[in-house]
Amino acid sequence: MTPAAAEGVAKTTAASSGPRRRKSVTGTRRTVAALFLLPALVLLGALVVYPIGYSIVRSFYDNSGDGFAGFANYRALFTDDGIRAALKNNIVWVVFAPAVATALGLIFAVLTERVRWGTAFKLVVFMPMAISMLAAGIIFRLVYDQDPDKGVANAVWVGVHDTFAESSAFPKAHPGRQSPLRAERGGFITTGTVHTGRPVALPLVGVAPDKMPDGAKKAVPAEPEPGRITGTTWQDFTRGKGVGRLGEVDPAELGYAGMRIEAVRDGRVVASAKAAADGTFTLPAKADGAQLRLPASNFKEPYNGVDWLGPSLVTPAVIGAYVWMWAGFAMVLIAAGLAGVPRELLEAARVDGANEWQVFRRVTVPLLAPVLAVVAVTLMINVLKIFDLVFIIAPGSSQDDANVLALELYRKGFSEGRPGVASAIAVLLLLLVIPVMLFNMRRLRREVRR
Repeated sequence: MTPAAAEGVAKTTAASSGPRRRKSVTGTRRTVAALFLLPALVLLGALVVYPIGYSIVRSFYDNSGDGFAGFANYRALFTDDGIRAALKNNIVWVVFAPAVATALGLIFAVLTERVRWGTAFKLVVFMPMAISMLAAGIIFRLVYDQDPDKGVANAVWVGVHDTFAESSAFPKAHPGRQSPLRAERGGFITTGTVHTGRPVALPLVGVAPDKMPDGAKKAVPAEPEPGRITGTTWQDFTRGKGVGRLGEVDPAELGYAGMRIEAVRDGRVVASAKAAADGTFTLPAKADGAQLRLPASNFKEPYNGVDWLGPSLVTPAVIGAYVWMWAGFAMVLIAAGLAGVPRELLEAARVDGANEWQVFRRVTVPLLAPVLAVVAVTLMINVLKIFDLVFIIAPGSSQDDANVLALELYRKGFSEGRPGVASAIAVLLLLLVIPVMLFNMRRLRREVRR
């Protein structure tokens, strides 16, 4: 047989036998690959596809699940006040929480790049990721406690406030029986005038012994001084029935340390002084003939900090807890991207005369744009589903103001017995997540093509 004839026979045989089945790149048959994927596909269908499909179907039925409700449950999404408030708060979450967490992660990643202890710092910042949302919620419920003796946030805030504007130690103090003082504009003023060389007694009651200032000492009767007005302001109360003399300083009674005393004549303050630890005070001769006033600043309620979990601040407070947890996640991803940035580009920018801020803004950030997009999109998807922190941190009185869609879904489905509306909220959440996921997928495909 000639070579040409042999070639023709080979072609005929190949054509009659048809195309051969191609194997996968790894050499595995498609049937075997499908068998290996089957358990994962079953789980995916049971845990993802079926619940989504059931929720969509259930959203068109009434609360009992027997009657077809049409789009009534979806109309409730735009007419129910609770759902609208939750949707508004979700918008706030999506706008601010990912942006703040990503910005902090970027700052931490860049600032710790050249620091010797940068790895230890990153470990500390990333540690909150190891804490569950439940535990983080409990922690921040305590952090935001209104009582400065319990809540760290208010303890710091009150400390800063009192550094510049000292709080009163005597909010409950007031004149007792047969007192020479009368009320005036939130404070108290003597009924008569005072004169030099005659000690003045300004007794008050109403402050519990354990609430007296730490520096308060046992009260001492003021001694007369020529050309000066002296006096004592003290807690005119001694424990025990029939113990102590009214209007006189007794050995067990404490002075009002730090009490401000003003000498007022014709409505104008002519002199002022602060009581010593034993309650004594001294005013100059120009106070002669004036009335002594204990101004209202002595009796104002002590500054108790900020109502972090009140209606106006509860959402920013919960977002703060979320940022505390997820800023470490953003930092680690951005730091990994930063490690892949070509150093010669940064050095070239510096050689060309750019300062560090210009290098950061015009070189580092543009090169990190893909990583920043990954972090921001991941956090956006995450905050759309936020539930745990809001449910735990926000007290019952403010939970309506901190409400989000996932929490409203829970409340509608389990507290109010409206599973149809709850299913509609679930579908709405799915529709909100899908565009973000599609954006992320397109961006990833674009990166692969590069």
